[in-house]
Amino acid sequence: MLKTFSIGGIHPAENKLSAESAIQALPIPQMVSIPISQHIGAPATAIVKKGDEVKVGQLIAKSSGFVSANIHSSVSGAVFKLDDIMDASGFRRTSIIIKVDGDEWLEHIDRSEELVKDIKASKEEIIKQVGDAGIVGLGGATFPAHVKLSVPPGKTAEVLIINAVECEPYLTSDHRIMLEKGDEVLVGTQILMKALEVNKAIIGIENNKPDAIAHLTKLAANYNGIEICPLKTQYPQGGEKQLISATIKREVPSGALPIEVGAVVQNVGTAYAVYEAVQKNKPLFERVATVTGKSLKNPSNWMFRIGTPVKDIIEAAGGMPEDTGKIVGGGPMMGKALSSIDVPLTKGSSGLLLLPKEETARKATKACIRCGKCVSVCPMGLEPYLLMVCADKKDYERLEKDAVMDCIECGSCSFTCPAHRPLLDYIRLGKGKVAQIMRARK
Repeated sequence: MLKTFSIGGIHPAENKLSAESAIQALPIPQMVSIPISQHIGAPATAIVKKGDEVKVGQLIAKSSGFVSANIHSSVSGAVFKLDDIMDASGFRRTSIIIKVDGDEWLEHIDRSEELVKDIKASKEEIIKQVGDAGIVGLGGATFPAHVKLSVPPGKTAEVLIINAVECEPYLTSDHRIMLEKGDEVLVGTQILMKALEVNKAIIGIENNKPDAIAHLTKLAANYNGIEICPLKTQYPQGGEKQLISATIKREVPSGALPIEVGAVVQNVGTAYAVYEAVQKNKPLFERVATVTGKSLKNPSNWMFRIGTPVKDIIEAAGGMPEDTGKIVGGGPMMGKALSSIDVPLTKGSSGLLLLPKEETARKATKACIRCGKCVSVCPMGLEPYLLMVCADKKDYERLEKDAVMDCIECGSCSFTCPAHRPLLDYIRLGKGKVAQIMRARK
């Protein structure tokens, strides 16, 4: 019997329309807008000004704290201006706008396709190189990777878990990375193991990707300490706590981090980026994203430069379908609708989903029928119907008591609700307010 997590979960239609589409390089745009905040934590500080010439891979914004990340130029050209522009969140954020001229890379970046398996860097050097390269979690959370590798005093990492689940419907970028860059992912995994001083790594892959499981299992025979773990297809298995439960059968306590149970989780795309940073001296200035949708002419996977406008990647996939009702940044369960196609793609852009109008219309909300479906599917063991009521009534004390901060915002409750109640919308609002109260208390 295949492993999976212990509480709740759902199985929405997978719709992996772009699974057979090989990764293609998106043409470089004429202008890029690179936000200085593309990660959880403090925004980076711009170190370039209008008129400065930059090359591909050059540092243009420096991390401004431990929980922050460097930002590098994804193109060569001249800084056109620093300005506040709208990003995928809908808020205006400071961005470095660069007018592209050619494609000149920094000389120390190794652009060859040759696999470099010998890991010469020490633990400390790896953590520094990962931080210098501006690598963040590429599964969507964008938490700075070097912070996860810096295990707090008194804690010990026992196992590295690579999240190759890609449980969001439609998205296939991680799937393609495993098929096309398998060896690089495994070397990246060994680099992360060395940084954490662990001798065991588990790569969790759902069984709806049998080709990736077979391919990595075959390759992993040549790498010590790496186990490929097929998992039952169950959403939201890509959540850190759910993946830990599925792979090593340990439960992360409420309010705690994975390191409390000896685990560190990194995304498979992050492992590939770590390989490129440590073995190829290449900072994180490009990544793979899926562009997909039932009406889209060419659902596909693209390697894009950070700061490329969303409209460019849509055009490359065949253009915007006439029946498009909503463009979602990410997948249909946890992604957020974009307000404009002029916003830039960033480190956290794992995919774009173009939904037809008939699938985007919200159904009329009805009274809760007390069926308990939202409780049974919640992977965190919460009571979503109650949390929604508390958020609506502004009972923040009760929300905190009932562990609203444990909600991973997977959307399983809203998905399964027969009364079409906007459970997650209210829980998000309540969660934001409780977080504000907790910060003020500290």
